[in-house]
Amino acid sequence: MDALPYTQTSMAKRSCPCPSEIPLLQSTPPPDHMDRLLESFLALSDSQSSSSSSSSSFSIDLSFDRLLESRASSDVDQKLLIDRALQLGSDLLEAAKRSARKHASKHNSLAWALPPDLTIKVFSMLDTQSLCYAAATCSLFNKCARDPSCYADIDLTTVVPKVNNAVVSTMIHRAAKSLRSLKLGIVPGPTVTPGSCQPLVYTIKNSVDVSNFSWNDKRSRQGRESSILTRSCLSPLVGDNAAPGTLLRVLHLYNIERMDNTSLCGALSACPSLLDLEIVGLHVELRQTLMSVSGNCHLMERLFFESSKIGRDDSLKSATCIDLVNNCPHLSSLALRGFKLHDYKVRILVKGFRKLRYVDFSTSYSITGAFLRNLGSSVGGNLLEVLILRDCMHLKEVEVARIATAVLAGDFRSLRHLDISNKEGLASEGDWYERCYKSSVIPIRQVLAERPDMCFLAEFPTEGSYIDIDQMLDSGQDSEISLPSQFSSHTSDASIFMSSSESSYNSDQGSGNEDARDAGYVIYEESSDEVDFLML
Repeated sequence: MDALPYTQTSMAKRSCPCPSEIPLLQSTPPPDHMDRLLESFLALSDSQSSSSSSSSSFSIDLSFDRLLESRASSDVDQKLLIDRALQLGSDLLEAAKRSARKHASKHNSLAWALPPDLTIKVFSMLDTQSLCYAAATCSLFNKCARDPSCYADIDLTTVVPKVNNAVVSTMIHRAAKSLRSLKLGIVPGPTVTPGSCQPLVYTIKNSVDVSNFSWNDKRSRQGRESSILTRSCLSPLVGDNAAPGTLLRVLHLYNIERMDNTSLCGALSACPSLLDLEIVGLHVELRQTLMSVSGNCHLMERLFFESSKIGRDDSLKSATCIDLVNNCPHLSSLALRGFKLHDYKVRILVKGFRKLRYVDFSTSYSITGAFLRNLGSSVGGNLLEVLILRDCMHLKEVEVARIATAVLAGDFRSLRHLDISNKEGLASEGDWYERCYKSSVIPIRQVLAERPDMCFLAEFPTEGSYIDIDQMLDSGQDSEISLPSQFSSHTSDASIFMSSSESSYNSDQGSGNEDARDAGYVIYEESSDEVDFLML
């Protein structure tokens, strides 16, 4: 410690040392002087390496105490020297860490067997989280992980909120026009697979599983909100012709509570190549979203939309359905779950899409099943492979029976999966408040025998578990259709059935909910105040 460039006389003359008197940290010494000083310090450490670490530390403590007593005449001087010692130690530690990283990177670049182009190829096959882990390993991997091809498929879905807008923006800008798939938001639980019948809607306020929660309750509100995606998380997709959204094929958004229609529609306008859109739990309106899809995403093949508030969104208009059918002719998979849909609107969609194979209207209100009449032998219904009407509150027993009868008659030839399960039972013909839990009206066993290759799910509770009627939305729909007498009793059980059959809808009725069939028009009336006239 005697090599430190302080003089006792200079310290004794003044109560507060000036910068020139302690040049160690106040001014930068010449490089050779700094090199010799650092070499002497490290040599001192080597000379004490043979002794125990505790004795070495004790020796440094004593030396520093003597320095304080001999070089500093006041508390201010001592504090100044202590601060400078801390700064010097911190600088030396950071320099050692940087050198260690450089050494490790050099070693990795020599030891890593793959060239950079193959390394980038491997990284492009990783999921987003694994890519981030690899990028944090060393500078070599970090450099390779910055290639745009590594961010072609960005999946930032999590079980709990821990991704913010800055992370999304960084990855989208790294991907640039290489971006092909973007998945954001909160998927409630690792057992839930997007696209399954299990609801995917999730709210932060009602969340229970916080085992991996990234927020700290002691943090400020601002700190917690830093892990929340907001409406601007999709803004990096928008731009000029070189915008990242130009070639985007897949966009999945889950439970981003602050997303609104303006932001979502703005992002969709920048994604003309979109093929697969999945929206779950967003507070956006169905009609505006479908208008944006039909206006901008003409190549759409799969559309999955689950409402954040079951049965409350009654915004869909028949004109919107017609525009969607005309502007998105390639749609083969359609799921609208939890919305208030009416049979005549649904019929426009199912009958209009010529390539439709997958349909899911689970948990939707007002659907009675009448939209499927006469569809089994038409282009719109004959290609259907999957039809899911699970937990549709107004789904009528008589309409389900007609569907099954049509399958037996040879229609719906491509149908492989039919799900009409309902945890509240099916609605009866006269009054939907009256629920049916056992029924012989539905020829399930015959369908099982005729179509062994088809999965027929009809899961009903053994007894009524009917929810509060006041929470229901009355559809006010009545049908004047009666089945043959052999389908009038209510005796046989209906649980889980695997069956098969090909079908034809022999009913001479239209889509249901009609009051008249004029020569040029069919007037469809629903429980909503809207009456639409559809030219045939």
